Amino acid sequence: MKLRNLVLLSLATVLVSAPVLADQLRNRASAMFAPIPTEPPEIRGNQPTEEKVELGKMLFFEPRLSSSHLISCNTCHNVGMGGHDYLPVSIGHGWQKGPRNAPTVFNAVFNAAQFWDGRAADLAEQAKGPVQAGVEMSSTPERVVETLNSMPEYVDRFKASFPGQADPVTFDNMALAIEAFEATLITPHSRFDQYLAGNDQALDTKEKEGLQLFMDKGCAACHGGVNFGGQHYFPFGLVKRPGADILPVGDKGRFEVTKTASDEYVFRAAPLRNIELTAPYFHSGAIWDLEEAVAVMGTSQLGAELDNRQVEAITAFLRTLTGEIPDVMYPKLPPSTATTPRPVDMIY
Repeated sequence: MKLRNLVLLSLATVLVSAPVLADQLRNRASAMFAPIPTEPPEIRGNQPTEEKVELGKMLFFEPRLSSSHLISCNTCHNVGMGGHDYLPVSIGHGWQKGPRNAPTVFNAVFNAAQFWDGRAADLAEQAKGPVQAGVEMSSTPERVVETLNSMPEYVDRFKASFPGQADPVTFDNMALAIEAFEATLITPHSRFDQYLAGNDQALDTKEKEGLQLFMDKGCAACHGGVNFGGQHYFPFGLVKRPGADILPVGDKGRFEVTKTASDEYVFRAAPLRNIELTAPYFHSGAIWDLEEAVAVMGTSQLGAELDNRQVEAITAFLRTLTGEIPDVMYPKLPPSTATTPRPVDMIY
């Protein structure tokens, strides 16, 4: 009888402790992370309207913002391919290679700043950079405004999007419209977000093990919050600097922005949402395999030699961060006119 009671007591303890432990893991995760909201967040100083978002979508896909009439925002941040271009570094004007891997545009609105070095405070400021960069779209604000003014439909759409302005077709307004559209490119309802909401079945045992390791090993110290990163800057190679194939010596990261010696090889912690869709990895685009990227981060940032099981579990968890990719219908763009600047030849 005593043995039977002991067995029943042990069984009862297991049945009670299992949900308690599950709740503890979820509660701990909820303190470090947050789900992607189902609606775009408010943008400070840029009230989105239906007209502005639609104009921004057109401009996002508009190749005539580039001097070649060939490159658009979507070229490097392809909304059909994870919000990026699946290249180690992007190809721009004159078939030049850019210096860094293109970050995904999905959920970028949740980042504290844009670009790997954080040189743009928001998406509007970011939108201006590639348009003017000689290695990317190789245009100028003046040429952009001339191009947009040459097409009556764009003039009408700018007036509707920025009512009350005497001259709404401006380079700044172009960037604000693109920002309003990009803010809609969010990916809610990932399996991890469903787990945070209380669906214990959204993650399997291995993925929960990966979540616990992600927190226990210190990954969450850099990759936390709603976007699992994108908020702060850290040295790449905090514990052990990787080789030049992963960390090119010529790219000193945030140092180029601040000119502060302590910011050499410092980069913004990459957001990990939809990470399985955004290979190759790191600012150099040097690693194509997600498991390899996890192992590299363990060594370089945590000083931990993760074993195969740990790497596999963390990688399995990271794949639960893939959310619902937004459906974006390619817009109909207005025809060029006799006054639209002609394309510049990209072949020298």
